[in-house]
Amino acid sequence: MSRPFNTSLRRGVGEPLDLIARVNAEVRDRIGEAVDFVCLDSMVNARSAAGLPAPEADSTSDRAEFDRRVEAFLTRLADAMVSALDTSQRHSLAAADPAGGDRVAHLVAVQVALAKLLPDYWQRFEQVRAAYAAEPDALPSPSGRDRPRWLDRLLGR
Repeated sequence: MSRPFNTSLRRGVGEPLDLIARVNAEVRDRIGEAVDFVCLDSMVNARSAAGLPAPEADSTSDRAEFDRRVEAFLTRLADAMVSALDTSQRHSLAAADPAGGDRVAHLVAVQVALAKLLPDYWQRFEQVRAAYAAEPDALPSPSGRDRPRWLDRLLGR
């Protein structure tokens, strides 16, 4: 009776075949989880300090606020990490950064590239997270693309 080769490198049905793609997907998932935690914690703490109720999962306004927090934190994280890079690291980052239309996906791709580039990525992440958590709630106001346009309001959308 033969047994299958026992390895931790087995892949699930929906996982990519390529090991590098699998590692990138795992790093992306870990970064996404960490950013979600930071932003949700910030949102809950800000609401608690203001005496407001906790965010609700099915609230569209709460989801929009959370999405703005994610984009703001990812932007701050990228600014902090990229500013500490030397010229060769910036070139490596530029080569690894895919062009795309979704800003949050772009910011996450930058973080994946930074995580692979910087050996102390998570320590730097923690420094930015601690500074972000220590600040009073400074969520940027919704941009014009997040607010309903006058035509949408007129049409009731």
